[in-house]
Amino acid sequence: MKVFSKLWFLGLLILGLAVPCYAEKIVVEGSTTVLPIAQKTAEVFMNSNPGADISVRGGGSGVGIASLIDKNCDIAGSSRSMKDTEYDKAASNGVEAKANVIAMDGICIIVHPSNDIGAMTKKQIKDIYTGKISNWKEIGGPDEKIVVISRDSSSGTFEAFGELVLKGDKVRPDALLQASNQAVASTVSRTQGGIGYVGLGYVTSLVKAVDVDGIKASKETVLTGKYSVGRPLFMYTNGAPKGLAKQFIDFILSPEGQKLVEEEGFVGLK
Repeated sequence: MKVFSKLWFLGLLILGLAVPCYAEKIVVEGSTTVLPIAQKTAEVFMNSNPGADISVRGGGSGVGIASLIDKNCDIAGSSRSMKDTEYDKAASNGVEAKANVIAMDGICIIVHPSNDIGAMTKKQIKDIYTGKISNWKEIGGPDEKIVVISRDSSSGTFEAFGELVLKGDKVRPDALLQASNQAVASTVSRTQGGIGYVGLGYVTSLVKAVDVDGIKASKETVLTGKYSVGRPLFMYTNGAPKGLAKQFIDFILSPEGQKLVEEEGFVGLK
């Protein structure tokens, strides 16, 4: 009987050692720009760590930050910096929001592939989005009405674009507002006179990215700051990341994780 008990205990011990020490679940929510990075890295991380359970969902930067403040997610993906008002709201709810930069991105201006325009200035882009320019012929393109496509106000890309390009001015009221980068890219690809803006990872052969002030968006131009519509991508946590959240973010920042970032079309930090 004693021998059986020892064997039974030994079996439980071996089983316990075989199970990962962190059978843990975390939720990542927010930016649709950060979304493909989060999805891909979570998939690879969980394949290597069977005890990890990482749930990833989009909704926009504002949605993710609000969810972190309300303690409904563990990591908030954001394509913009948190606002002072959001930091204050977080603090009042017992949340110490901490920014973790996981990649860089260039906000690309995209048009329909049939458009002859290959380069624009930031002033021209601003004038289009604020309604001062309404026909492509005004900047050397075809005699065709410009269809302005923008992100909605909960988007971090919308806020970054507003800060970097519009300088605080409002988007024209007839702009078509879309809920995600993919929706913007898809709408531009189907709209002859369309113009939109998306994260670098969403540029495909179905749309045409134009140079901005003579500079093409690329890893080099974004990292060096030559491309003037670049921005960092964040994963916000409640305090310094710990447990599975820390392991996941550390993985994204590792050489393997940064390679996955670039495979998704974004810019690694090195």
